[in-house]
Amino acid sequence: MSKLNTNSNAYIIIYSSILVIVVAFLLAFIFKALKPMQDANVALDQKKQILYSLNIRGLDGHEAEAKYAEVVKEEKTENGQTVYLCNVDGEDVCVFAMKGMGLWGGISGFVAIHDQDGPTVYGAYFNHESETAGLGAEIKDSQAWQEKFIGKKVFKDGNDDVALSVVKKVEDPETQVDCVTGATLTSNGVNDMIHEGLKPLVQEMQKAAAEKVEPSNAEEE
Repeated sequence: MSKLNTNSNAYIIIYSSILVIVVAFLLAFIFKALKPMQDANVALDQKKQILYSLNIRGLDGHEAEAKYAEVVKEEKTENGQTVYLCNVDGEDVCVFAMKGMGLWGGISGFVAIHDQDGPTVYGAYFNHESETAGLGAEIKDSQAWQEKFIGKKVFKDGNDDVALSVVKKVEDPETQVDCVTGATLTSNGVNDMIHEGLKPLVQEMQKAAAEKVEPSNAEEE
């Protein structure tokens, strides 16, 4: 019986092919085994972000799950946009999910709205995929910047166009938030995302306004 030539090209090719197949199988097995845990972590992270927009922070995993179940009453998705109907300490709050583009990649956020003499920001949280640390990344990292949105009005003087904006120079403190220093393009992305993400609220306001219009009274016979 001839001795196996481990230096031959055929042996190297066969050995390498088997090794690749085994490694691919193991990676697929590990991915499948870990996917439920990964999905659960992604879902938990989103729940925490929604809670952040409701000014509820500092909870661990179990606490966040319990609090989310307590305050989020309903989730509605229309035309690709999702709204979470919440109740916090007896107050109704709507959280609007939104997505947009920053300087280097995708950005996302949740803006919570309640009724305080008109739609008003209850809280906000923003996230990003790849913005620059210390600059555009501040939309996520700076809680102080996110808190600047609290109390801002969504509309101005009865107009149903979204007035809530991120601007380079604040001229209307009631509706405007100053942009992140050194991150104008990322801030512009947040501004555009807010205007797009609040479309369901605009539509609801327009619907409510239309329902208030009373038909003309018919002449009495």
